[in-house]
Amino acid sequence: MDIQLKEKAWYVKYRFHIAGAAVLFLLLAYMLVIALSPSRQRVSATSVRVVEVQEGDFIEYVNSDGVLYPIQTHRINAKEGGMVQRVVADNGAAVRKGDTILILSNPELERNIDDMRDTYHKSVNNYKERIIEMEQKSLSLQQQTLQTAYELRRLEKQYNLDCEEFRMGIKSKAELEVSQDEYSYRKAAAELQMKSLVQDSAMNVIRREMLDADLATEQKKLRRSSERLRDLIIFATADGQLSSLSVTSGKQVGAGEELCEIKVLDGYKLQLNVSEYYIDRITTGQAATVNYGGNIYNLFVSRVIPEVNNGAFTVEMLFADSVPQNARIGKSYLTRIELGSATTAVLLPKGDFYVKTAGKWIYKLCSDGRRAVRVPLELGLQNPMYYEVKSGLSAGDKVIVAGYDIIGDAEEIIIEND
Repeated sequence: MDIQLKEKAWYVKYRFHIAGAAVLFLLLAYMLVIALSPSRQRVSATSVRVVEVQEGDFIEYVNSDGVLYPIQTHRINAKEGGMVQRVVADNGAAVRKGDTILILSNPELERNIDDMRDTYHKSVNNYKERIIEMEQKSLSLQQQTLQTAYELRRLEKQYNLDCEEFRMGIKSKAELEVSQDEYSYRKAAAELQMKSLVQDSAMNVIRREMLDADLATEQKKLRRSSERLRDLIIFATADGQLSSLSVTSGKQVGAGEELCEIKVLDGYKLQLNVSEYYIDRITTGQAATVNYGGNIYNLFVSRVIPEVNNGAFTVEMLFADSVPQNARIGKSYLTRIELGSATTAVLLPKGDFYVKTAGKWIYKLCSDGRRAVRVPLELGLQNPMYYEVKSGLSAGDKVIVAGYDIIGDAEEIIIEND
């Protein structure tokens, strides 16, 4: 007798398929939940720096190391080339204006000056000879004129006498005409001689002026040559400290070569290299301060050199009143340049977050203090200590400002205590 078998339920038959599908569904659901939930990262509390956002006075300023320089530096160059004969002053010594620093020698220049001096003396002798010749000629003409005038007066008297004798019938008309012709000739000759004397006198004046000008030119040449000889002696051009004197006896120097410097120590200036980011914010007369030894020293911008080199430009400053004690050339002072007046703002301390986020977002702590989430951020001005917060944070918020080099791009940070 056949036994009828009971047919199994369908889910029993496909139980392994159903179990596999259920596992696959759960796995897909888990992955979907993970994908849709914000990314998280766990970090140690000691690897990040948490600060509190505050509200207070904000002053935009920039700090830069300023190097102390003398208020003036005189560079001394050789006007004439030559060999260093003797070094009189020591490098680093205090000198006064007019002190001798060193002496050069130039035999060729000395020979040229001697030749020029001889030429000048010859010009002087020639000048004297020409003047004597002109005076002698002038005296000769004057003597001739005087003689002619005497003869003319004598002939005039003789002519008047002949006229009287002609009226008296003593002399004939022919004799009177001869006397009249001689008198007229002598009179015309005397007038020409007088004109010649006048012209000669005028020419003598012109010749004298030309000779004087030539002699003055020769004298000027000699004086300039003598000045060139004096230029072989190098003098201090101001009171101060002698520096950069590197020449020694026997060294040959060329004309125009820099020999040394004189640092005027009546005052000091600070020279700073400031980031080109501030090139439009710093102008002449702007205030600055130096905090040194617990004292504040006031300065002002005296000169801005706008040429940018390696991302920075140069600013020169003068002390408004006193200078730091024990001031030394080449010493550095941290200088604070104020770029504006104080305003009330939300202040965010600086940190390395800006490198990672470019100031566009930051991690803000939740109320439990154990989690931090990304929030958008808008920053304004800055100084070496703070950023000015335009939006995204309020006073009292706590944020992570450092440690971003170990944080990825997680949306949420879990802070774990060690």
